Amino acid sequence: MPGHDEANANKSKKTLDASTHTSIGETSLRYDGWRIVLVCFLLATFGWAFGFYGQSVYVAELHRLHGWPTSLISSATTFFYLSGAALVAFVSEAIRGYGPRNCMIAGIATMALAAVAMGQVREPWQLYLANAFLAFGWAGTSLGMITNTLGLWFDKKRGMAISLALNGASFGGIAGVPLLVMAIGHFGFRNAMAVAAAAMVVVMVPVILIYVGRPPGHAGANGGGAAAADGPTPTQIRARAFRDIAFLSVSSAFALVLFAQVGFIVHLISFLDSVIGRERAAVAVALLTAMAVVGRVLFSFVIDQMNQRLASALSFISQAVALLIVINVHNDYALIAACALFGFSVGNLITLPALIVQREFDPRAFGVLVSLITAINQITYAFGPGVIGLLRDMSGSYALPFYACIALELIAAVLIMIRGRASHTRSAS
Repeated sequence: MPGHDEANANKSKKTLDASTHTSIGETSLRYDGWRIVLVCFLLATFGWAFGFYGQSVYVAELHRLHGWPTSLISSATTFFYLSGAALVAFVSEAIRGYGPRNCMIAGIATMALAAVAMGQVREPWQLYLANAFLAFGWAGTSLGMITNTLGLWFDKKRGMAISLALNGASFGGIAGVPLLVMAIGHFGFRNAMAVAAAAMVVVMVPVILIYVGRPPGHAGANGGGAAAADGPTPTQIRARAFRDIAFLSVSSAFALVLFAQVGFIVHLISFLDSVIGRERAAVAVALLTAMAVVGRVLFSFVIDQMNQRLASALSFISQAVALLIVINVHNDYALIAACALFGFSVGNLITLPALIVQREFDPRAFGVLVSLITAINQITYAFGPGVIGLLRDMSGSYALPFYACIALELIAAVLIMIRGRASHTRSAS
C-alpha cells in the first residue's frame, strides 16, 4: 500500500539520519573521524612549521637582515611561547562555543597574518607584535586544538588518532622548514613569508570546510571539547585539578621532561658540532626527528592498550640513558645511536598526557584538562633552552646542563607513577 510504503521509506530515512556516525565504528576506515585525523595532520604540519620550528628560521633571518642581538630576537620567541601557553589553556572553551571548524579556520587565518607580519618586521616592537599574532595562530593549530578536536570524534581509538595526526608536527620540521628556507633563498624573506602564508590558506581552508563537519552525537559523553552543560564549569575543573594528586603528577612530570627535551634538542647541534662535526651533527638531528615519527607510529597501534603511566616512565628513563651516552661517549656512531634512542620517545611525550587524562579522569573534563596540561608544559619548556644555555656558559661545557636534564627525567619517571586516589579515575567505557 502507498501509505505503508511511504511510512517505511520515512522510517528508513530517519534511521539513516540518526545512525550516520554511530553505524560505522572507530575501527572502520570508512569512519568519518579518520578524515579529521588527516585534517589534523595537515594542521599540525603548518602549525609546527610556522610556529615551533619556524622560530629558528626567524631568529637567523632577522639577525642577518637587521643585525639585532640574538638575545633580543630570542626574547621575542620566549614571549611567543608564553603568550601561546596562556591562550592554549582556553582552547576547549573556544571549541565548545564556536565549533572545531570555525576555530581551525581562525587559527589558520591568524597564523597566515602572523607569517606575513613576520616578513614585514622592521623594528623590534614589530617583532613582538608579529609573535603575538603567531601565538594566537599557534593556539588554533597546535596540540590543544588537535587533541580537543579528535576527542570529539574518538574514544576507543583516540590514542591512535592523536598519534597519527601529530606526525604532522614532525613532517612540519622535516619538510616545512627546508621548503621555507628554500623559498627565502629564492624570493627573499618578505616575499617568501607571504607566499608561504598564501599556500597555507589555499590548502587548509578548503580542506577544513569540506571535511570538518558536525561531531558525532556521543562526543559530549566521551570527552568533547569542554565540560558538558550539566557538569562542572571549566573554572571549577581547573580549580579541582590543582588540588588533585593524579593531575599534578601528570602535569609536573611532563613539564619537567619537556623542559629537558626541548632544551636538549635546541642545543644539540651546538654540542655535537665540536664533537663529531657539523655534517654528522646534522645527520644525528635528522635521525632523531625521523625516530620520533617511527616511535609515534609504532606506539599508535598499541598505546590504547598499554599502561600509559608506565610507558611514560620508561620513555623518560630511555631519554636519560641516551643523555648519559651523549655526555660520556664520544664515538661518532654511539652518539648518533644515542640521538636515535632519545628521538624514539620524543613524539610520544606530547601524545601521552592526553591519553592518561582520557583514561583516568571524568570524560567531561577531557578538553579542559588537556588544554591546561598543554599550557603548563609550554610555559615550562619555554625556559628550557635559556636555562641550559646559562648553565653551559657558567660551567664552560654541556656536561652540567645535560646531567641536570638527566636528573629531571628521572624525577619525572618517579612522579608519573604517583596516581593518586582511585576516586578520580573515569568509569569504564
